[in-house]
Amino acid sequence: MPRKIGGAKVVCAFAGIASVSAGLGAAEIVAQLFFQNASPIFSTGSLVIDLAPPWLKELVIGWFGTGDKVVILVAVCFCALVLASIAGILEHSRPPWGRVLIGLVGAFTSFAALTRSNASLFAVVPSLIAVIVALILLSYLLRRIAKFVPSATPGPSATTGQSESNQEVIARRSFLISATLATGLGILATVGSQVAGASVRTAEALRRAFQLPIASKRVAPLAAGTSLEVAGISPIITPNSSFYRIDTALIVPSIDPANWSLKVHGMVEEEVTLSFDELLALPLEESYTTLACVSNYVGGELIGNAKWLGYPIRKLIEQARPKPEADMVLSRSIDGFTASTPLATLTDDRNAILAVAMNDGPLPAEHGFPVRMVVPGLYGYVSATKWVTELKLTRFDAETAFWTTRGWSEKGPVKLSSRIDTPKDSQKLNQGTIPIAGVAWAQHTGISQVEVRIDGGEWMQTQLSDAISTDTWRQWVFYWDAVPGDHKITVRAIDSNGKLQVEKPSDVAPDGATGLHSVFVNVA
Repeated sequence: MPRKIGGAKVVCAFAGIASVSAGLGAAEIVAQLFFQNASPIFSTGSLVIDLAPPWLKELVIGWFGTGDKVVILVAVCFCALVLASIAGILEHSRPPWGRVLIGLVGAFTSFAALTRSNASLFAVVPSLIAVIVALILLSYLLRRIAKFVPSATPGPSATTGQSESNQEVIARRSFLISATLATGLGILATVGSQVAGASVRTAEALRRAFQLPIASKRVAPLAAGTSLEVAGISPIITPNSSFYRIDTALIVPSIDPANWSLKVHGMVEEEVTLSFDELLALPLEESYTTLACVSNYVGGELIGNAKWLGYPIRKLIEQARPKPEADMVLSRSIDGFTASTPLATLTDDRNAILAVAMNDGPLPAEHGFPVRMVVPGLYGYVSATKWVTELKLTRFDAETAFWTTRGWSEKGPVKLSSRIDTPKDSQKLNQGTIPIAGVAWAQHTGISQVEVRIDGGEWMQTQLSDAISTDTWRQWVFYWDAVPGDHKITVRAIDSNGKLQVEKPSDVAPDGATGLHSVFVNVA
């Protein structure tokens, strides 16, 4: 049976479309999970908007109004599929030009991603994945095609007669199934990712439009003595962009504040339900609190200090009137995460709050927008529930939470600890006066002193910054007359009750690490 070259172009174009569709689907999933500003489709569309002349922008807006962004994205996808079909035909008839074309398109989308605001080099990862997946799949599909479509390169047929016809039928069927499946899954992944991405962007727009209410109780401006002017020391207030993030949410939940509510129930006399507007109408209070993750190793960076605005949880619990047998509050996030918090820590005088703001701005989405819990003195896994929607008063012997079912302790009080920020481990120094500095914390207890020693010598007192409160860390510094040689520097903290930091090392599981932080330096 004669075979038409026109048919060959069609199936090769289909192979290119299938390959690129699968590659884009994989890239969009990766972008939404890990690099939300690096979506090849949205990055390219944004670059097109940036580069388009004003008259073209006005023309598109005039034709399509608020649907202009959808039109641009559809146009980007259409162009990608056209180029994909060309790549499939070229790779069959003039290899390796099809692969070169896919690589060039991948380079362009990588460049587009790098032009986005706050982009890092990792922004190229989704585009790189798209190219790799597309090239692998295109190679596979073209091998299927070669069994029933002649190559552009003349050569003897591999098989003849009826046996060839049977092999062609099998190969054609295998190709159609593979290409159709790849195209369908690619389109499904791309569309699904964009729908998820649209909800994220909608929530972000709502967050940016959110106007912070005026606090009924404001903290005093930080005194000059609360921060030491030492190069390399952690800032007394951790910027939102640098604040550690540890949670179980693979994708950051996107919540419209208008749809958010909190339910207080369980062992209570009266259930309480609170909307976001109702929460904002309550007398909100400002406070500074240092939060720490139980997974923070000695000397680690999973800790930060911020200014929060929120409503005291104890007042809500008072309104619900807990029953005497309740001893725990099981908080639940919108994504299903749960944390078990001792009831006593939410009803005493500490600043345990439902926070709506962080460092004088709305909560970032990744830090719990619109509402999260902030509880001084407890590790986050038992207290700092983000995107919180439920507070259930119960008992420790009746309920377990996400991490306690996985072997972590129930109550999670933060352990007294300290860290050397400067000098860094293995740093080479010059002889002379060297500042040794860092931070120390004992949330809801406070730090009274920090000491350092050099090479196992006597413990020496450091200079402490003024305390903001017992719920925040304190900076410290010691000026060392460094002499040549290799040295070991160690730090320990003492809390306000005179308790020494535990020297014996222990792992983070099940209730937080212990031990003293040390760095090794060389003085020339």
